[in-house]
Amino acid sequence: MSDPSEDTSQEAQPGRAGAVRGAAIACLLLLSVALLRGAWDVWLLAAAAIALLVSVLISKPRRSLRATLLGARSLAPKDPKPAGMADALLAHIPDPVILVDPRAVVLEANAAAHVLLPGLRAGHPLSFALRSPDVLSGIDEVQASGTPLRIEYSERVPTERTFEVHIGPLRPDASGAEVRPGVVLFFRDLTSARRLEAMRADFVANASHELRTPLASVLGFIETLQGPARNDAAARERFLDIMRGQAHRMKRLVDDLLSLSRIEMRAHVPPTRPEDLTAVVKHMIETLTPLSRERGVAIQASLPDGPLFVLGDRDELLRVAENLIENAVKYGETGQRVDVNLGRVAAEGTQPPQVAFSVRDYGPGIAPEHLPRLTERFYRVDVAQSREKGGTGLGLAIVKHIVQRHRGHLDIASEPGQGACFTVTLPEASRG
Repeated sequence: MSDPSEDTSQEAQPGRAGAVRGAAIACLLLLSVALLRGAWDVWLLAAAAIALLVSVLISKPRRSLRATLLGARSLAPKDPKPAGMADALLAHIPDPVILVDPRAVVLEANAAAHVLLPGLRAGHPLSFALRSPDVLSGIDEVQASGTPLRIEYSERVPTERTFEVHIGPLRPDASGAEVRPGVVLFFRDLTSARRLEAMRADFVANASHELRTPLASVLGFIETLQGPARNDAAARERFLDIMRGQAHRMKRLVDDLLSLSRIEMRAHVPPTRPEDLTAVVKHMIETLTPLSRERGVAIQASLPDGPLFVLGDRDELLRVAENLIENAVKYGETGQRVDVNLGRVAAEGTQPPQVAFSVRDYGPGIAPEHLPRLTERFYRVDVAQSREKGGTGLGLAIVKHIVQRHRGHLDIASEPGQGACFTVTLPEASRG
């Protein structure tokens, strides 16, 4: 917050000295004229007196409008360091802080507050930037009672975030400065804590639901091996192979659940590092080529010669490419071909340039009633086929959350018998 006094004593001193010098020179000129005329005219003496009076009046320091509004007692504080230190401290507070007057008009706000509320402007009502009836009514309540208040505030755009708003009355401090009444709002970000709580609850619920079947299967085979098949070598080998497959399924399920939880925890923090999406897609195609050959599927790639940069997390972008290409190979293998395309999308109007990454298969396709639910957790079009191919039902949910964190869009198009096309669109970023 800035100093309420815009004029200092050093700045006012040269103005007063100049005014006095000007008055003295004017008086000398008037007296010189009187001597030359040889008469001491009354009007000349009166003019000299008026000049001196005017010089005294204009030499007095004038208070700035800002100082008048804030009611500061002195225009030039003896020690400006405390105000400067307060400004520096406020600017480096990572949480948003806003100061409003009794009418809820914004007086001051730090940089974090402007990032949270882009429409925030000094001298404008807080309601122009913050559309929360609870917070705005809390300001009135704090002014009426003089007691601090805590209110929860949530926003949904661009991502869901939750804050605890501390609203406190602004009172004069012990220094004696006449600070007019107001209210201070301090925003404490609870998003990470809430996401962690939700992650724990979801993990327990999902794990207990999805792990129940493989665990029951493993326990059943163990009881069989300990009982009737104790001495049956052939049954033992077959059961152990099935148990091994179930154990791998549980491991994949736990890994996917943990990955999805980590992504959801950071959904409100967009990546800021440029990554070459061309290199990411090339790397994943090379990695999955052995799997495609094993299943008799040809991957045909159409990629740009140069790099295409997006603001992203390399590991998460690799996960997106892996899930989409692997799903196309596994579930569209009857088409024996998968097309992978990457390129720029021309900007339209105010929309910034974008990059489109698409994966198309020529398999059996997906019925229209399944398309809206494909990105839900554990949703499968064919449960038996998904489990047979080693799917956990979380792949597309992971893709959706990664794309949302990267401020992109996932589009799914499919018709029965015509295959399916999954397209990810991300904002393009410059290399710098």
